[in-house]
Amino acid sequence: VQLQACGGGLVQAGGSLRLSCVHSGRTFSQYGMGWFRQTPGKDREFVATVSRTGGTTEYADSVKGRFTISRDNTANTLYLQMNNLKPEDTAVYCCAASNMAFANSQASTYGYWGQGTQVTVSS
Repeated sequence: VQLQACGGGLVQAGGSLRLSCVHSGRTFSQYGMGWFRQTPGKDREFVATVSRTGGTTEYADSVKGRFTISRDNTANTLYLQMNNLKPEDTAVYCCAASNMAFANSQASTYGYWGQGTQVTVSS
């Protein structure tokens, strides 16, 4: 499983970004998918997760109502729409795949990780 995240960048507070994560292979729909983020000196933080079919999602309280996770199984792509961004959202965002139909917020349930994409929110 290879995952490649992209779409990060520099944005002002209140702005929006859309991250994408492309899965290489024909089995994308077999994986529960998630987004995590990390800043220097801090532990990896759960952001959002989505089930294999896209029908079930879960969010960290810090992003609920502002971020939306979705997936397009025909395009082998995972998305994270981020609205009303805040400076505290600044981090490297990584996508991850789990063999579970719907993985939870624990990083240990994800067996595959992509390289991250930097999101910087200026105040």
